[in-house]
Amino acid sequence: MSVYTPLQRDVLEAFLAPYRLGRLKAFRGIAEGTENSNFFVSLEAGEYVLTLVERGEQHDLPFVVALLARLHQAHLPVAFAIPAADGQALRELAGKPALLQPRLPGRHVQQANAQHCREIGGFLARLHLATATAPLHKPSDRDLNWMHAAGLQRLPQLSGQARSLLQDSLAELPGLASVLGELPQANLHADLFRDNVLFDGNQLSGVIDFYNACSGPMLYDLAIALNDWCSRADGSLDHALSQALLAGYAVVRPLHSDEVTYWPRMLRLACLRFWLSRLLAAEQPRSAAVLVKDPAEFQQRLAQRFASAPPNLPLAL
Repeated sequence: MSVYTPLQRDVLEAFLAPYRLGRLKAFRGIAEGTENSNFFVSLEAGEYVLTLVERGEQHDLPFVVALLARLHQAHLPVAFAIPAADGQALRELAGKPALLQPRLPGRHVQQANAQHCREIGGFLARLHLATATAPLHKPSDRDLNWMHAAGLQRLPQLSGQARSLLQDSLAELPGLASVLGELPQANLHADLFRDNVLFDGNQLSGVIDFYNACSGPMLYDLAIALNDWCSRADGSLDHALSQALLAGYAVVRPLHSDEVTYWPRMLRLACLRFWLSRLLAAEQPRSAAVLVKDPAEFQQRLAQRFASAPPNLPLAL
């Protein structure tokens, strides 16, 4: 269970009182997630999720609250931050920034089908269109500079194929520095993995965990999502799932020829980012209650992206 900061009932009750949502009936930690402490909270007024933000600077959190509010206003199924009676949506609990959000319906899916992937593509395109005209400015804290520094630090710890793979990946970074700013921009979820999406059957019912959200190239966000939703166990991409996700995206936001050139490199960049972040997470002290995802999964995916041509982007005519 990924709960870094345990809570006592009386402390939680005092925190929840200003929301005026009734008596606390029950609460429990949530197993999914690797960076924040999350709790299901049952109140008389309904079901909610409480997040204690464990990573990142607190000054970034108003961006998350503002982005969720904009997406909620655009009728996207996101868990927006609920304000307390004083109007404050971003508060503090146990010395950590805290957000209370409505609990969205649905379940996580482990085995994605083509309809799931089509829904993911459509949601991501709607998110991008909702923010493309005036993105909220927030550079990623896991940008090219971070990847370069983190990669150089880990090179001495690797050998053989892993070392060669990382060297090849780092060699691509300088050529991407100017490119990323030229591609079409919007706000990105930047972590649209299966454990951050809820489905009711084949219908997407909710998207959570915007704590890695940022502004940047839409193509990068598409690559992050496709790498997770459409990868086979060996790291290669499933053609049918990939085409479904890309078609779901393109029918909402048509892709253009200037995005085709960098599509293979964007898929590799997305793999590199999560390989490095998982290597970093695996090195940190952890209790038995914390979920650590396997870095080898993205190492394998990255190797496959170098070895095989990616699925073609469906272009606007």
